[in-house]
Amino acid sequence: MDLLTPDIGLLFWQVVVFLAIFFILSRFAWKPITSGLKEREESIQSAIDLAEKTRKEMAQLQSDNQKLLAEARAEREAMLRGAKETADRMIAEARDKAAAEGQRVLEQAREAMANERQALLAQVKKEVVTLSLDIAEKVLRKELADKSAQEKLVQDLVANARLN
Repeated sequence: MDLLTPDIGLLFWQVVVFLAIFFILSRFAWKPITSGLKEREESIQSAIDLAEKTRKEMAQLQSDNQKLLAEARAEREAMLRGAKETADRMIAEARDKAAAEGQRVLEQAREAMANERQALLAQVKKEVVTLSLDIAEKVLRKELADKSAQEKLVQDLVANARLN
């Protein structure tokens, strides 16, 4: 039972040794330990602050990247729209030009046909006149084969010429 009930002297020396160790530790060990812990706490806090700052910067960069991506998409869409409008305009211009060219070719063909028709009509008239003259010449030769018929025709022509 001696172990369970300590002696007063032993208790005194335990308190003195405890206070001496407490004084030595508080004088030489706790200040460096607490300052080390404080430095460690400050470095952890600065790391946390740096991580928070980096997270905010990353969020800002991500936001900026999203904006740039949206702007690039909008610019791409505008370029595609412009290219499509240009292509549509060029197709419409080509279609109009082709229609005008087709109309011009049709007009030229019509004019050529009209000129050919006029030339053909002139040729037909010329041939009709030539045939008529040939027929008239043959008829007149046959009719004027004798001398009396010729004299009668000349007298009739002279009589008509005076009246006119």
